[in-house]
Amino acid sequence: MSMSSNKLACLVFGLLISWGALAADTVAVNPDHPDRYVVVRGDTLWDIAGRFLRDPWRWPDVWYVNPQIANPHLIYPGDIITMTYVNGQLRLGLERGSTVKLSPRVRSTPLDGAIPAIPLDAIHQFLTRPYVLNEGELDAAPYVVAFAEEHILGSNDLKAYVRSIANSDNTKFDVVRPGDAYKDAETGEILGYEALYISSSELLDSGDPATVLLSDMELESRKGDRLLPVTEDTPLNAFFPAAPRREVNGSIISVLNGVTQIGQYNVVVLDRGARDGLEPGSVLTIDHRGETIRDTVSGNPGETVTLPDEPAGTLMVFRTFDRVSFGLVMDATRAIHVRDRVHNP
Repeated sequence: MSMSSNKLACLVFGLLISWGALAADTVAVNPDHPDRYVVVRGDTLWDIAGRFLRDPWRWPDVWYVNPQIANPHLIYPGDIITMTYVNGQLRLGLERGSTVKLSPRVRSTPLDGAIPAIPLDAIHQFLTRPYVLNEGELDAAPYVVAFAEEHILGSNDLKAYVRSIANSDNTKFDVVRPGDAYKDAETGEILGYEALYISSSELLDSGDPATVLLSDMELESRKGDRLLPVTEDTPLNAFFPAAPRREVNGSIISVLNGVTQIGQYNVVVLDRGARDGLEPGSVLTIDHRGETIRDTVSGNPGETVTLPDEPAGTLMVFRTFDRVSFGLVMDATRAIHVRDRVHNP
């Protein structure tokens, strides 16, 4: 993979005006906004935008690119973000506050100390692993039949025997285990299947059975675990925050990493994906689904009423599959739950 540093800069922070951008004069400001802000290490683009704008994802709509500044799409600690109005329109601009040395190489981490668009630590592990698979994909994958040295379970630095891997161009495989089905929150239709990450592995000998060496264990491996080739095309930190181009109405159907309370920077699974118009960078509003309660006042036994949905936060999609996608909760104004609704902002 190769890419010019200027093009990478645009991808890194998504500061170009997207096809869905509205006019700058419609962008609402944060009533407590400063006139200028000095960037510090640990900031993210979303955090900085939130200091100035009511909706941080609208940053690209008002960003002014100063052609006199090298790589104005990259922002570094010490740089100064300014807020002004030009001909009545809001404008956010950059004053270079530090000397930076740019390197013309592609990297999957923030370039030379530039701040990231969102907290990458929260999503890094979900960018490359095959977490959602279609029906039949796991059944067709190679599987573990035994472990070396008569072990019952697999562990780090232990060989596993696999049926079967023949003449593979890949030497790196993820060991996964079939998990639950992801279902549409309204219809119950199966949209895909969760693939639980167990460990990494390296192919030592191909054949039937093949031999792999296990490493980076998150769970002990067992017979029947499947192997999927690791993609070498590591995604760049490339997000264009924008509303989806199509109307999207869906729900949160799961939360990753085993947490029960969903809040800021938790990763959630949506029952809408690329087929529905979502892509990395799509911004959605989260609504707490109104509870259906029994009306004890009407005098009609069994009568119920559904309370209205209430705003609960904002998320940004960072990875899509055909019918399912992963989103990072960027803002949470109240507790968020599985089955809460998501829609265009």
